[in-house]
Amino acid sequence: MVYKIGMTIIGKVTGIQSYGVFVGLDDRVQGLIHISECQQGYVANIHKLLKVGQQVKVMIIDIDEYTKKISLSLRCITKPPQRAVKTKVKCLHKHYWTSRQVNTGFEPIAVRMSTWIREGIGCIEKNNK
Repeated sequence: MVYKIGMTIIGKVTGIQSYGVFVGLDDRVQGLIHISECQQGYVANIHKLLKVGQQVKVMIIDIDEYTKKISLSLRCITKPPQRAVKTKVKCLHKHYWTSRQVNTGFEPIAVRMSTWIREGIGCIEKNNK
């Protein structure tokens, strides 16, 4: 079989190491799922995730032109976890400093911080009404 990047195939786990999982694609060809491609997020124990002899559906993400090594991924074919939707807070007005006569220079942040906090809280309170 001719393997190409982007193909999704079913293989069999042939070995597990601390850095990844070896998957047999057919009798003569095997590829590696690097630990970072096993799942979304941190993999604490790869042995709890996959077992030798297990059938897995993987995607080919790279084929080294010279060594013919095949890189595989489980992460590419799994749906990413749903995250909480963040809502944007929209201020009703913006302040633009366009006057060259205003000579504030580089005032320390600490001097203006309390004003910025009050303005930010004011915008949030207006949006919540």
